[in-house]
Amino acid sequence: MIGRRPQGTSSQPQQARTGASKARKGEDWGSVTGPRIDDNARRRLDAGRTFVNELSALSPLDGRYARDTRALTPIFSEWGLMRARLQAEIAWLVGLSEEPGVAELPPFTAHARGRLETFLADFDNEAASAIKTIEAKTNHDVKAIEYYLRDFMNHHEDLKAASEFVHFALTSEDVNNVAYALMAQTGRDKVLLPALDAIITALDELACATASVSMLARTHGQPASPTTVGKEIRVFVARLSRARGEIQAVPLPAKMNGAVGNYNAHYAAYPAIDWPIVSARVLAGLGLSQNPHTTQIEPHDGLAELCHAVARANTILIDLARDLWGYISLGYFRQKTREGEVGSSTMPHKVNPIDFENAEGNLGLANALLDHLAAKLPISRFQRDLSDSTVLRNVGSAFGYALLAYRACARGLSKLSIDEARVRADLDCHIEVLTEAVQTVMRRYGLAGGYEELKGLSRGRELTAEVLRDFIARLSLPPEARAALEHLSPATYVGNAPAQAQTRPRS
Repeated sequence: MIGRRPQGTSSQPQQARTGASKARKGEDWGSVTGPRIDDNARRRLDAGRTFVNELSALSPLDGRYARDTRALTPIFSEWGLMRARLQAEIAWLVGLSEEPGVAELPPFTAHARGRLETFLADFDNEAASAIKTIEAKTNHDVKAIEYYLRDFMNHHEDLKAASEFVHFALTSEDVNNVAYALMAQTGRDKVLLPALDAIITALDELACATASVSMLARTHGQPASPTTVGKEIRVFVARLSRARGEIQAVPLPAKMNGAVGNYNAHYAAYPAIDWPIVSARVLAGLGLSQNPHTTQIEPHDGLAELCHAVARANTILIDLARDLWGYISLGYFRQKTREGEVGSSTMPHKVNPIDFENAEGNLGLANALLDHLAAKLPISRFQRDLSDSTVLRNVGSAFGYALLAYRACARGLSKLSIDEARVRADLDCHIEVLTEAVQTVMRRYGLAGGYEELKGLSRGRELTAEVLRDFIARLSLPPEARAALEHLSPATYVGNAPAQAQTRPRS
């Protein structure tokens, strides 16, 4: 039977033993009111699974890059979607039992509720296969979840009487929108943000370590006023920290209000119950907020906002990857090598910045999907069309490409070492960057035409330190101002860059 173990095994004692073992280990299985996807869920998904060989997988996320993206598998896979749907169904059922107005469904005993929690916690490949078998007959994925849960309950006396209240007054989208909200929230909080945090931490450490390493800046690709390596890295720390906060702050609302969002069936069955309150309470128990005004579907504005927030962070990372690629090309950073690694099939000397190149490519793929999700999902004809359904299944892919890029970027950062001699040598070759300081001091003391004179002296031609010193020596400046300019060098003309590099952004 559906949901039952093979003959000859005892389902109830086994569940009891399993639950007790898990409790002893202090593992958080995720109750119906506080779901968590952890390593145990991942192991249950992997158990007995035939992995797609990387040579035959259609998507590189499931093939070549499966190792880098597998943290998302138990969340966004079909298995993960099934589990999240089952979670939503159980949460609604338990919520109904706690509503005094639903007299026909008394509160579950502690034992019965524990059985439901264990049923969810033990969701595995066998359970997913059973649901797929039902779906083959129903041709409806959410109805298959409902039948699977009902069948389980009908085989346990302490749950059997409540089986008719499974999926009570709900439409499929009530289950789906909750499931996707849970999946997006878990993927964000448990996988994406920690991966982004690893990059921010690595950049913060690099900024502090190179805070006083003076560097030639480049505006329009041309030599510009000096800065420090650490300050330029600190800019990315600040940008990413802000973007991270925006990702974290996006609320993911959900709804459980029936076929067109009006609780029609709910009030038909129980007119005296305040159904919006019941719905809000169930959603809050799942860690979600309620959207009180919807059609048949929750309009996905929150998910679209999350996609945009992640895409903005990704755009910053593309900027970072390109800058680091450029600094490696200039020789400012060297990359640590690994024994046996090859950089080119023909040029033995090469150490390519492949991590930042891979990051840039996958960030682009992630943003293409995220932008489409954000543009498509909030649009639905009248009270509902189904075009969002197939698109929603790609949220995991968007997160997957982002995660792949984050991991590549973190690997690239771990390989970097600053070549201070190369950075200083490049800086010392460009004495002309001091002309900004000279003409600005001239303006202070009322010496007209300083900008134009220095432009004629330096624009499009090589300016030497001797020529600049001679120019300064002829200026009618106070002795202390002239001395300060004469002692100025490209390495010391960095403003407050070292202090900025050491200043962490406010949380």
